[in-house]
Amino acid sequence: MSGRLQGKIVAFAVAPEGVEQIELTEPSKAVQGAGATPKLISTKLGIVRAFNHLDRADTFDVDATFADVSVDDFDALILPGGVANPDILRMHDGAVAFVKSFFAAGKPVGAICHAPWTLIEADVVRGRTLTSWPSLQTDLRNAGATWVDEEVVVDQGLVTSRKPDDLRAFCDKVLEEIAEGEHKGQSLSA
Repeated sequence: MSGRLQGKIVAFAVAPEGVEQIELTEPSKAVQGAGATPKLISTKLGIVRAFNHLDRADTFDVDATFADVSVDDFDALILPGGVANPDILRMHDGAVAFVKSFFAAGKPVGAICHAPWTLIEADVVRGRTLTSWPSLQTDLRNAGATWVDEEVVVDQGLVTSRKPDDLRAFCDKVLEEIAEGEHKGQSLSA
C-alpha cells in the first residue's frame, strides 16, 4: 500500500478550532503512509486547535487558507468532523465554495461524523447515499440525500463514515478513491 498515492496532494479542510483530533490525524497518517502529502487548509493562517470530543487537544499548523488555494492544487479533499468544525466551515463562503469545487471537478471527497453539514451547505448531497453521525440524518434527508447507518458508504467518489470507530474503514475507502482518481460521473446536484 505504501507509495500508491505518491505525488498526490490531499486537502484537509478545517476550521480554526473544533476539529475532532483523531478524525484529522488518522486520515492524515493514512494519506502519508500511502505516499501522498496532506495539506491543512483553514479560514486563516496560523494554527488550528483540535479537540477530543469536548476537551481541548493539540494544535496543528495551517498550510494555506481557502482564499489562497484552488481545487486544481489538490487530488482529493478530506473533511474531518467534530461538532464545531463543520458548523464553522458551513458559515464560511470560501470554505463552502472550496468544497463544492471538488464535486464540480469530480475529485474524491471524504467526510466523517458531523462533516456532512458542510456538504449540505455546498448543496452536493442531493440524490446521493451517505452516512454521518446519527444526529445529522434529518438534515441530510431534508437536503435530498438518502441516509444509511453503515460504517462506510461510497457514492461516486464521496466517502462518508459515522464516527471515530469507523476510521479504519473510512481511511481504507478514502485511499482507494484517491487511487482511482477523478470520477467523471460525479456532478453537482441539479
